[in-house]
Amino acid sequence: MSITLSTKTSPFPYASIAIATYTQKVDINYDESVDGVFLDFEGSQISADNEIVAALANAGGLAGDSTQTATYFELAKTVPTLTAIPDILALLDSLDNHLAYRTFLVGHDITAADFIIWGSIKVAPKFIGFLKNGQQYVHLLRWMSHIESLESIQAALASLTAAKANKARSNKTAAGFALGLQNAKEGLVVTRFPPEPSGYLHIGHAKAAMLNQYFAKMYNGKMIIRFDDTNPTKERAEFEETILQDLELLNIRGDKVTHTSDYFDQIYELAIQIIKSGKAYADDTEQLQMREERGKGVASAHRDDSIEDNLRHFEEMRTGSPEGLRWCIRAKISVDNQNKALRDPVIYRCNLIPHHRTGDKWKIYPTYDFACPIVDSLEGVTHALRTNEYRERNAQYHWMIEALGMRSVDIWDFSRLNFIYTLLSKRKLHWFVDNGIVGGWDDPRFPTIRGIRRRGLTVDALSQFMLAQGPSQAIVSLEWDMIWAINKKVIDPVAPRFWAIVKENSVFVTINGGPLAPEMKTLPRHKKNPDIGEKKTVFTSTILVEQEDAISFDDQEEITLMDWGNAIVRSKTTGPSGEVTSLTMDLHLEGDFRKTKKKITWLAQPSKDYPLIDVTLLDYDYLITKKKLEETDDVKDFVTPVSEFREEAFADANVTTLTKGDIIQFERKGYFIFDGTAEDGKLEFIRIPDGRAANLASKAGKPSVIAVEAPVPASGTTADAGHVPSSTMYKVKKIYGEEPVKPVSTTKMYAVSNVYE
Repeated sequence: MSITLSTKTSPFPYASIAIATYTQKVDINYDESVDGVFLDFEGSQISADNEIVAALANAGGLAGDSTQTATYFELAKTVPTLTAIPDILALLDSLDNHLAYRTFLVGHDITAADFIIWGSIKVAPKFIGFLKNGQQYVHLLRWMSHIESLESIQAALASLTAAKANKARSNKTAAGFALGLQNAKEGLVVTRFPPEPSGYLHIGHAKAAMLNQYFAKMYNGKMIIRFDDTNPTKERAEFEETILQDLELLNIRGDKVTHTSDYFDQIYELAIQIIKSGKAYADDTEQLQMREERGKGVASAHRDDSIEDNLRHFEEMRTGSPEGLRWCIRAKISVDNQNKALRDPVIYRCNLIPHHRTGDKWKIYPTYDFACPIVDSLEGVTHALRTNEYRERNAQYHWMIEALGMRSVDIWDFSRLNFIYTLLSKRKLHWFVDNGIVGGWDDPRFPTIRGIRRRGLTVDALSQFMLAQGPSQAIVSLEWDMIWAINKKVIDPVAPRFWAIVKENSVFVTINGGPLAPEMKTLPRHKKNPDIGEKKTVFTSTILVEQEDAISFDDQEEITLMDWGNAIVRSKTTGPSGEVTSLTMDLHLEGDFRKTKKKITWLAQPSKDYPLIDVTLLDYDYLITKKKLEETDDVKDFVTPVSEFREEAFADANVTTLTKGDIIQFERKGYFIFDGTAEDGKLEFIRIPDGRAANLASKAGKPSVIAVEAPVPASGTTADAGHVPSSTMYKVKKIYGEEPVKPVSTTKMYAVSNVYE
């Protein structure tokens, strides 16, 4: 059930999105391809703003007095049409006078009338203008401010703002993709994805891999998966296999898999060539000193050594001798170029650790900056896609190819992907694994490919999100809401529906008129998609409901038991703490489900023949409490104290047909992915975020308040002056002196005496 609309709908249905977020009966989907607004609700489609508000108000118990509410609905239709100033002022006066003694338009609680009038004023510029410029409408302004201060209304307005921003970004992205790759020729494009085999892929790598595959397919070209294995200190063979598995999880398969180490012999020969051409030299400057000299633009003492000396030192390096270990090879590009990446970068260095593929054949290894352009050129890569953190090195990349006289390669750079409350640093992620804070590299809290897939993120959603970002150059920390909202659109049409009841304080309900013996019926797993299959539902005269539902029932209230029909609450038994311990209901199948406020899930009383299944529902928080960690931040200081939440529940027996990785919806709870059977025999389900801001907000508590000793009362105060609040603020004199100030205001309210005088 959802509202679908475009951000450019005019007049914009503010009332509809406001009551939707307030009642939480339906989701809001922004789709720029639709005209108008549409509500899919309980099997029908509604397309008028006022009818949508009325339907959701009825479903959420906000209809109010029908006569008065109907009057305000008629009034709302006239608000945007009024153009004569006297008519506008008369209506403003009428509303202001009515609200002088009232918080809401009808009754003592918010109703549909408040939403529809507020929404009609929001789209009437002249009304807004008079309200902003005229101070005489204090009661109407107070009412407007109160409505807009409600958390749900702010969430609705924020969702509209975000949708408009996404629309603008998507338009820019589409324009960028329309340009395609520069110098691309159909059937001849070759891209490459070059991960280092030193860890697991994360969501940042996913963007690079997906864009490379996207462009290769766009031009009917090829994509190479190349392992950049030039640093034996970090790399292990097993990581190559895990990376290929991660790519398989993303449905990414290269046309061939290669290694930089396949070209070590050729790279070595090219290093000799560049030394002989006078464009590289050997240097034994200490690392810290070299860094300082490069920063200050100071030339190395060996920069002008002879070619013969440079070749001799390079040979010492190749043998791994003690003398050779002191040296490295640097490209002779510039000493003081404004682009510091061009200040004679290191292109070869020694490493005595055996390589996982070539063993101890080599004691020297090329740096990424030297090897990457060489291998790109050798392998026929036409377009190198790189994150724009390498942009300063693009000139260096082209210099290497030109200095060696090799075939040129076009570079297309795009922004690195960053998310709030998310770490992508391998070192910091290792820390969480090593300290046992997470269960491993596939932990659902991790941004690794394995982690996000285990959390329920689909390849389709990830692909749509990545392509929506495209080759954007903006470096921002993205919210997770957009990617999870896309994911929800992917899974909702195909996720089978099941029921789960939280165990804690669950309540047995006796159903008068229920079946004498358990009955089983076959129902669709997804009411809107018969292709998903069928499930079996058990009906008994005793059922189980959640405490949260039971405690909300009023005496003699008619409610709807989903997939069964209406029932009337006849009696309720409560315990000493106010919790409901049992309920009795009369089945009322002739009742109209459209007229009930509450539609609940339930489960049949378990029996030997029809057992319920023990399940654990898992939810997660972000691993860190700060949106973005700075370089100087210590990750240990920002670890979320509790980031895993477990809830024990019963589920219907249909869940036993699931296999690990299946995505379902527990109705009225959310979407979940089946994570398998735990050691205790319980089935575990991980909650999949749905893109709603409330579900994605950090669950970490606010920082503890530091107790500060109360200051000593200043002289002149008495002991009975009341509680002195703890404060670190210095004391200042009162602006209006010590005498009490009586506020004076102009108001239409009649004067009354102060009850405290």
